[in-house]
Amino acid sequence: MNKQKSIFAGYLGYSPMIRILNFLILGKDFDYSMTEIAEGSHVGWTSFTRAWKELEKRKVIAHTRNIGRAKLYKLNTEDPTVQKLVKLHWEIIKTETDKMLGKKKIIATS
Repeated sequence: MNKQKSIFAGYLGYSPMIRILNFLILGKDFDYSMTEIAEGSHVGWTSFTRAWKELEKRKVIAHTRNIGRAKLYKLNTEDPTVQKLVKLHWEIIKTETDKMLGKKKIIATS
């Protein structure tokens, strides 16, 4: 398994909830099965189902369709709180990337 470090998760912590949110935000235009989300966010099934219940309760995720027995979900981008989370996600990434690039420029000019 090739895990890449997430700037967003690195900033807020690598909890299952944050890793799931990061995965869903990055793939917000697509829908996924619960299994795909758990695997894509590198969260074990037990931790995933605990976090998933909370995400459902808060309406962070939306059921989009069924394919056979599989239910597909995506980030509920209609929710104002989710919209703010997405904006925060990208602001954190931009800020941290700018910091990293700034440090590299200092090293390069030294």
